[in-house]
Amino acid sequence: MTIRTDSRHLYLQVIDRLKEDIEKGVFKEKEKLPSEFELAKTLGVSRATLREALRLLEEENVIVRRHGVGTFVNSKPVFTSGIEQLTSISDMIRSVGMEPGTNYLSSIIKPPSEDDIKQFLCEEDQAIITIERVRTANGEPVVYCIDKVPENYLPNNFLTREEGSIFSALEESREIRVAHAVTFIDPVGYHEIASPILNSEPGTSLLLLIQLHYDDNDRVVLYSKNYFRADKFSFHVVRKRV
Repeated sequence: MTIRTDSRHLYLQVIDRLKEDIEKGVFKEKEKLPSEFELAKTLGVSRATLREALRLLEEENVIVRRHGVGTFVNSKPVFTSGIEQLTSISDMIRSVGMEPGTNYLSSIIKPPSEDDIKQFLCEEDQAIITIERVRTANGEPVVYCIDKVPENYLPNNFLTREEGSIFSALEESREIRVAHAVTFIDPVGYHEIASPILNSEPGTSLLLLIQLHYDDNDRVVLYSKNYFRADKFSFHVVRKRV
């Protein structure tokens, strides 16, 4: 069935039609779409128009194109959050009714590097702990985390806990409160370490969030480098006119 034309560019109408078909279940998650020839014929558009629509849908992470294999419908993100909202990964997972978990991969305690001293404004004898973990939702790996924090900011038993929220642990003593963070977001394709750990399928993108977390005194208390599965997480930001 061809699309109904209106005054908009044809590729925009194709995008809306394909999104509608995905929403209705005509094309299911992880299902391979028909070939470009078949799809263009069904929609009554040129292959050039279809390709432009598919290019934009791929940028939106609605579909994924695998060279030599075909085009597939991406899984709909389970977790979504406003990037302006500073919440822990545990809270994000709980918000959709799932149980957060933590698999510890490694923890290294050593003296601070020059960069650590500048970043955390710490003394040379103040040990820094680097924690490598996988955060899970109902047992499924969804985030690969590398966190750095001065050791004395965390409770002594933190690494033995089943609950792995560093946010909560930092604020236990009530001497630290995470007030804000500066976040850098980068889309990542296949990552030789993070992708296998997260059981990401070939072609599944990751979202890398690098964050510096500050307390009320503008002191960096936590550095995080988190790889989120893009088929599970989406982030948005509210922008206001000034």
